[in-house]
Amino acid sequence: MKITAIKAYPVWLGQLLVKVETDTEIYGWGEAGMPHRSRAVVGALQHFGDYLIGADPMRISGLWQEMYRNQYFEGGRVLTAAIAGIDIALHDIVGKALGVPVYQLLGGRQRDYVPCFATTGANTLNQLITDVKLLLDEGWNAIRTWMARGQLDGRPLYEPRESIGLTAQWLTQLRQEIGPEPVIGIDYHHRLSVAEAASFCQRMPAGTLDFLEEPIRDETPEAYESLRTMINVPLAIGEEFSSKWTFLPYIERGITNFVRLDVCNVGGLTEAMKIASMAESHYIDLMPHNPLGVICTAASTHLAAAVPNFAWLEIRDSPTERLGHYSQELFPIQPQREGSHVLVSDRPGIGVEVDEHLAALRPLEIKKPGPLLRRRDGSLTNS
Repeated sequence: MKITAIKAYPVWLGQLLVKVETDTEIYGWGEAGMPHRSRAVVGALQHFGDYLIGADPMRISGLWQEMYRNQYFEGGRVLTAAIAGIDIALHDIVGKALGVPVYQLLGGRQRDYVPCFATTGANTLNQLITDVKLLLDEGWNAIRTWMARGQLDGRPLYEPRESIGLTAQWLTQLRQEIGPEPVIGIDYHHRLSVAEAASFCQRMPAGTLDFLEEPIRDETPEAYESLRTMINVPLAIGEEFSSKWTFLPYIERGITNFVRLDVCNVGGLTEAMKIASMAESHYIDLMPHNPLGVICTAASTHLAAAVPNFAWLEIRDSPTERLGHYSQELFPIQPQREGSHVLVSDRPGIGVEVDEHLAALRPLEIKKPGPLLRRRDGSLTNS
């Protein structure tokens, strides 16, 4: 069996689908990260296609090394996003060729279903309490919240010091309302400084939060180390990381408590399994980043099924959040969910089928970014 084509489909849902075809009837589907940088990622896919045509798709690990190392300048987020799309598709091909689900290629299934966390973007205390109680009633026991933000002259406003004071107050009251059992976290999406993140955590009683996701930017592990000494809240870090080497200091220095790897950013299942093993040696659970769509969810589910150290999978479809990423029209066969769990598929490959004709008909429109979060003085914060 030989690879005959690598095709990219940036689709209207904000997803970059990758199809790898072979000289047999078997093909594989993958998904690449960074869909809103799809022109760059598609360019990388075209570069890889120039020399992967004719290669044996069964050589997943060897082809990963060739893609990562074939030029002097290795790695980087664009390249590993493209590698991820191909790597997931190769796993799909091999699973289909052998007649087994992808989790069997990763060592076999350790769980029958994958627990997920839901998200509420509530921006008032009353709405936050209402949303969380709804989710709890629907069987979700792990919930991620969002920071307080405002409006100024019709545009989004974000003042960090105002946000942390209000958000800490809301979360404290929320915990009093729901009690100690539910898991509650918050995503600050890199929008705080070290001092602001420390002040935020210090404004809440111990036990209010079960995790704080990405409070500061991640380019400097030493900054997170400094923050780690100032707070007593578990940290969830890694959604932007592109390799095991990026994760290394965060795992080995005990900086992160949950690994937020994104299988579509980090180079696919091949690299994700190595990171999972690194994390396991430090008793750190995976909490995969999964904001994209069906193929990312399917690949993440197979990863979650195969590793022992797993907490929750992010899912962007719940009673409090409907982003429309799970189109039944585009993906007639996709992972099935029961309440707050994704079921582990036993179909050969990753267990997804795509309407390729529809994917070609409705491409992703590259648009200017919407209104960005700014402070009152007009300065930009992280998106």
